[in-house]
Amino acid sequence: MSLTNKRFRPALLSAAIAASVTSVGVFAQEEDGNTSLEEITVTGFRKSVMDSIGTKRDASSVVEAISAEDIGKLPDSSIADAISRLPGLATQRLDGRSSRVSIRGFGENESATTFNGREQVSISDNRGVEFDLYPSEIMSGVTVHKTPQANIDAEGIAGVIDMQTVKPLERGERTVQFNGQMEMTGFDKLNPDGEDQGQRFTFSYIDQFADDTIGVALAVNSMSSPSQEERWNSWGYPEFEVDGQQYSILGGAKPFVRSSVLDRDSVMLVVEAQPNDRLNTTFDALYVDFADEKILRGIEVPFAWGQGSLSADFADVDPATGFITSANTDGQRVVVRNDFESRKAELTSFGFNAEFEATDDLQLEFDVSHSAVERQIWSFESYAGTGRGNDNGVADNLSYTFKPGNTGVNFTHELDYSDFDLIQLGGPLTWGWSQALNDSLGITGTPLENSGQDGFLNTPEIDDELTSLKLAATQMVEAGIVNEISYGISYRDREKTKRSQGYYMTLEGFPTEFEGTLVVPEQYRLGSTSLDFIGMGDMVAYDARGLLNDGYYNLTDEALTGIQHLTGSYTVQEAVTAAFVQANFETEVAGFPLTGNLGARYVHTDQRSEGYAGDVQDGLVVGVENNVDHDYGHFLPSLNLSLALTDAQTLRFGAAKTISRARMDEMNSSVNVSPSSTPDGNGLYWSVGGGNPTLEPKEAVGLDLSYENYFSEEGYFSVALFWKDLSNWHFDDNYVIDIAEMPGYDPARTADAAFVDGVESLATRYSKVNGGGGTLQGYELSGSLPFNIFHESLDGFGLIASHTGLSQDIEDLNGNEYELPGLSESIQTFTVYYDNHGFSARTSLRKRDDFKGEVYGVGFSTQQVDVVGETLVDAQIGYDFAESGIGGLEGLSVFLQGQNLTDEPFTTLSGDNALQVRDYQSYGKTYLMGFSYKL
Repeated sequence: MSLTNKRFRPALLSAAIAASVTSVGVFAQEEDGNTSLEEITVTGFRKSVMDSIGTKRDASSVVEAISAEDIGKLPDSSIADAISRLPGLATQRLDGRSSRVSIRGFGENESATTFNGREQVSISDNRGVEFDLYPSEIMSGVTVHKTPQANIDAEGIAGVIDMQTVKPLERGERTVQFNGQMEMTGFDKLNPDGEDQGQRFTFSYIDQFADDTIGVALAVNSMSSPSQEERWNSWGYPEFEVDGQQYSILGGAKPFVRSSVLDRDSVMLVVEAQPNDRLNTTFDALYVDFADEKILRGIEVPFAWGQGSLSADFADVDPATGFITSANTDGQRVVVRNDFESRKAELTSFGFNAEFEATDDLQLEFDVSHSAVERQIWSFESYAGTGRGNDNGVADNLSYTFKPGNTGVNFTHELDYSDFDLIQLGGPLTWGWSQALNDSLGITGTPLENSGQDGFLNTPEIDDELTSLKLAATQMVEAGIVNEISYGISYRDREKTKRSQGYYMTLEGFPTEFEGTLVVPEQYRLGSTSLDFIGMGDMVAYDARGLLNDGYYNLTDEALTGIQHLTGSYTVQEAVTAAFVQANFETEVAGFPLTGNLGARYVHTDQRSEGYAGDVQDGLVVGVENNVDHDYGHFLPSLNLSLALTDAQTLRFGAAKTISRARMDEMNSSVNVSPSSTPDGNGLYWSVGGGNPTLEPKEAVGLDLSYENYFSEEGYFSVALFWKDLSNWHFDDNYVIDIAEMPGYDPARTADAAFVDGVESLATRYSKVNGGGGTLQGYELSGSLPFNIFHESLDGFGLIASHTGLSQDIEDLNGNEYELPGLSESIQTFTVYYDNHGFSARTSLRKRDDFKGEVYGVGFSTQQVDVVGETLVDAQIGYDFAESGIGGLEGLSVFLQGQNLTDEPFTTLSGDNALQVRDYQSYGKTYLMGFSYKL
């Protein structure tokens, strides 16, 4: 039996149902009375919709899918944008790009991402994949598994997102294709050295050789994509008294404009060989060179938390909101920032899969893969002002007036911040206190003490490596209702290392050659950058990166005195061994065909964390190695049922236990072990804070019930209910441990050691722990409606829509309510399209309610913030010349796309008050114009 027959024969009942709804032809009556099949070819976006519906319909569990008609022709310009249109899925934007994906209310750390069925490494500090690393241009499709199956080799409470490459032998013909795009941002250049235009290019080649026994697919992609932003960022809102009443006032702000370019070059190779009907082998390789560079310029303005004098006499208040809507500060110095950030990553992924049909009833599978990523961040801040230190240089008199909704302010000022004679290099405020920095500069005990920081450089690094091996078999059987049994074992070895590094920057020559500031050398001046969006006018723009590269700054390691780099550096190793068995079955219930699978996975994990235990002693960090081993196992059963009510109607049920592994920044063994001169709330003098290497996975038991009606080849509607019982969740806690054997513990460091129950070495431990939980429940309504079911004149018109409602009831260890990161109570998607006779047009909307999301904080640590809900609108028009009848243009198609057409901002809050706006980021619109040409 040939392996090309979809991996054994499909079950007879399933095949009959599929055949009744998947035909792409229509029957026509000929004059002689014979019936023939008239083939109707559907291409473009409609073909993608039909293929996606087919994948969903034919799946043995609850899935969503997107499909590309050809390489480089996914319906969206990024994988994250494409899958965010699927029911129940939503994305979080980072720097204007959809990147982090949540599934049914769970954030990216609760799902798994696979590439051709294999778990992938990530460039983040944790497990969640940032999808802008993967080029959509080389993918043939993405499938989201919302309910698990035992034979899926990945774990995630939310689900599994599988990205797929093309299978060249399935294409059956040679394809040579070129895709190109031009991209332009809605903003003009916000920085003089920024970019507002970019381009993308993809070349793909698919062919078959040796009588169609060898297939090759090659895709090469290069992208340079600009992004720009005007960002308002507030420090916070302290209380200030006016007329005896307390009002919220602006504490300070760090607004800036950003110009970014994402450069990404990738190569994908797939070699498929099928020398006979019994053996099929596939080798795939992916290489991605990723670089995201950002230019950021702005003015950091202390206000209520600054040195200037405030007067209640000049403050305007709004009693209804409790905010001071405008105020003045006199004698305030600011920090003029010229910053630069480079985030580079290199990904390599190799996989080999072999399927061998040992007999007509037994198929064996062997799969091996290796993926690795190296990420380097180089982010620095360069400071300038009117003088060095708190009390030198000209101070400014400033006022602010809040914009509507506190989404920014309009400042007034008296100084010209674009004057290079006035604004010079050097730290204008003494924020960077470091004993090591003072000592290295020789300014300890002098008037210059604490004034040596002229900038800061962050250089964290990530190395992530994963090797996996799988052996499996599928046996056709006749054992009652069971017709197929799959079983196998797999092994995954993963090692992720993070190195946290940071450096104080000091101008070369300070303080021996000069004690003040330094005029920006002429060759590094770039002109000015406009900050009119906050009323600050123009500011000096200079090449800070060039100054650093050319030796204008000396570096002092912050790790000498900052414990956060020691506790933020670690290696986590995981060796995961899994075994599974799954039985596929079919029968009848009350005359209705019932198919499904029942299976179980046992997953055992051996974990090792290599980190440090340390503290600051006499002003300097002292650390020792702290390595911890831990192991655990989970039994994960799953059941999927599919009841065919009619040829087009299906009722599905799923039940399963799933797990999500702990975040690596919460489960590593790097800790701060420190004594105190006074006892804490537990009466103890020692504390230990940091990761918890014994933290085990979160667990969930889930139930899914859905009704699906496939009323036409490109039309369906579905109603789904789902419920998950969550346990062993991760919450912050403090508890008492004995640290007698812990590295870094020295009883001599506590003069008045506390003895509790006769033990001297007790300490309060601060970390994440397992505990608490609750339930998440929701419903999904989704459908695709082709208008040709109403009248043939509407052929080509259609709409796709979904609505997801979510609720939760989760409590922490102390019974307090807890909100899941990534959960929006309501998610909607809507796309209306026309695709016929070569013309195509569509408009899409994505809407989600408020949620808790993660952004990068100080030192590139992640921090959770409240994100305001958003509505994103995109549109695209295009034409495929295949039906034009113009010779030589049959393989050409062109399109024009607009993204974020309503300029929807990304907004976060610093509290539960909608007026306490933390970030208000405006990205503007983005326009793309492109073509595809197939030879």
